[in-house]
Amino acid sequence: MSRIIFFVVLIGGAYFLYRRFVSDAAKLQAKSKAAEKERETGAMGTLVKDEVTGEYRVKREDE
Repeated sequence: MSRIIFFVVLIGGAYFLYRRFVSDAAKLQAKSKAAEKERETGAMGTLVKDEVTGEYRVKREDE
């Protein structure tokens, strides 16, 4: 019985790490694609509109 619990925990941990790896890779790919597009167009940054104030600002890294 303890072997079954051990393997379930092991497989669950491996699945969690796999999903985290895939999500990190997707974020990195999106960031790389955005940087490539900025290089192609010669842009210095991407502007986003602040919904509260209505002003535009440069997009931050964590968005």
